[in-house]
Amino acid sequence: MLIQFGQDLGNYLYDVFVAKFDFWLAFGLIAQLAFTARFLVQWISSERAGQSVVPIAFWFFSIAGGLMTLIYGIAKREPVIILGQGLATIIYVRNIILIIKSRAKGSKVEET
Repeated sequence: MLIQFGQDLGNYLYDVFVAKFDFWLAFGLIAQLAFTARFLVQWISSERAGQSVVPIAFWFFSIAGGLMTLIYGIAKREPVIILGQGLATIIYVRNIILIIKSRAKGSKVEET
């Protein structure tokens, strides 16, 4: 039974990652790597600061990975991905806008 499971798993992984490999699979994997990079950036920044921080780069990686995943979802006609990444990307962009506004207010206060 365990040997059969291993063989079935191997066949499944081969089918998904090798037999069906195409441009969109590569694009989707790169999108996921971009999205995952945001966590690495956040982790490294937090370790350097000695506390939990969310650097602006986190949001830029979120936008890049989210948009790429959204494009992948549209190309593959995946409604779950389209809805999830479509709405999430709006939130990522909004966070960038809020950060930029906050920094602009901070520089105005420093000038006066």
